[in-house]
Amino acid sequence: MFIQTEPTPNPASLKFLPGRAVLGGGTAQFDSAADAARSPLAARLFRLDGVAAVFLGSDFISVSKVDSADWQVVKPMVLGAIMDHFTAGEPILLDGADETGAQEADSPVVRQIRELLDTRVRPAVAQDGGDIIFHDFRDGVVFLHMRGSCSGCPSSTATLKHGIENMLRHYVPEVEAVEAVM
Repeated sequence: MFIQTEPTPNPASLKFLPGRAVLGGGTAQFDSAADAARSPLAARLFRLDGVAAVFLGSDFISVSKVDSADWQVVKPMVLGAIMDHFTAGEPILLDGADETGAQEADSPVVRQIRELLDTRVRPAVAQDGGDIIFHDFRDGVVFLHMRGSCSGCPSSTATLKHGIENMLRHYVPEVEAVEAVM
């Protein structure tokens, strides 16, 4: 098994591409070992010294390290853990649930916002090892949750305000602003 790695705009995160599906659809974010209980892969990665967060995408795994760790030490351990996991044939998620589903009761404006995020924003953000999740639309403001490599990335605020906000305001006149939620 050959696992490629790619840098992300966030220096604390690396994107690992195992060359096969990770999650067929959706994403999953784990910010602690306790959060990772429903993912054998994430739990395995959290057992490594220096791992701060794990994000699972359709065909990639983003791993964030603690500030004191060095990628030259952490990266080989992460590569080994990912290879061991796939070689063992263990499941990625125990319950198979993702965290990105739309609600049937969404208004037409919210459906349009979700559609733009899914078709124009999420693919670009995924290339950087992250994801962006719609949280709410209230009083003209779209609330989004940045995940994976995008969470805590120095350029995420600029991406959110200048890129995503401008695009949404152009296509959806009801949108006045975009804000990040934690």
